Amino acid sequence: MRVRFLTTTAAIASGVIVTTVLVQSLSPTSAQTETKSRYLPEYTADGDLILPKNFHEWVYVGSPLTPNALNGGKAGFPEFHNVYIEPGSYEIYKKTYEFPEGTIFFKELQLTLPGENPDGSRTEPSGRGYFPGPWNGADVTVKDSKRYADTGGWGYYNFNHHEPKAPTAKVKAKSECAFCHIASAKKDEVWTQFYPLLDIGMPQIK
Repeated sequence: MRVRFLTTTAAIASGVIVTTVLVQSLSPTSAQTETKSRYLPEYTADGDLILPKNFHEWVYVGSPLTPNALNGGKAGFPEFHNVYIEPGSYEIYKKTYEFPEGTIFFKELQLTLPGENPDGSRTEPSGRGYFPGPWNGADVTVKDSKRYADTGGWGYYNFNHHEPKAPTAKVKAKSECAFCHIASAKKDEVWTQFYPLLDIGMPQIK
C-alpha cells in the first residue's frame, strides 16, 4: 500500500485562516480503492467555526420535527431538523461504528408551511400533515476530543435561527447544547436513535 498525503498551506484572506487536509490512499493495483477526501472543520484566526461548504451534497440522515403547535407554541426548535454528515466521516463510521475526529454534523433548520388546523397541520394533495417551508438557519456539531474536552469531545455551534446563515459562529457553552446530548443521545452524543442510517451495529430501541 502506497499512501500519499496532500496538505494545503494555510491561506490568509480577510482575517480568516483556513486549513484543509486531504488524504488519499492509493493501491498499487487499482485506483478504485482511493478513499474519499474528507472535508474537515475550518476555523477563523480567533477560533470561530466557519460555516461548512456544500453541506447539501453531504450524506442526509434524517429530519426530526417538533412544531410549535405540538409544543404549546414554544418549541425549542419549531422546524424540521434536516441533518447531514460529512461523507468522508460517514465512510469511516460505516467501517468502525465510531465517529472519527473531525466529524461534522450539519443540521439545517426548515420551518413548516403555515398550518390550517389547531395542531399546526395542513392539507395538501398527498394528505394532511406537516410540510417543509423556508430555511431557518442552522446548527453544526464538530468532533474534536482535545478542542472540546469540556463538552464530551463535541463542539456545538449556531449559525442563526433565521436566514441568512451566519458566516462564522462561536462555540456554545455546555449548558446550552452539550448537556442535553450527553444526557440523552444514544451514541457518542449523537442522536443515532432517530437516524436508522447511523444506528448500524447497535441494539434497536423497542
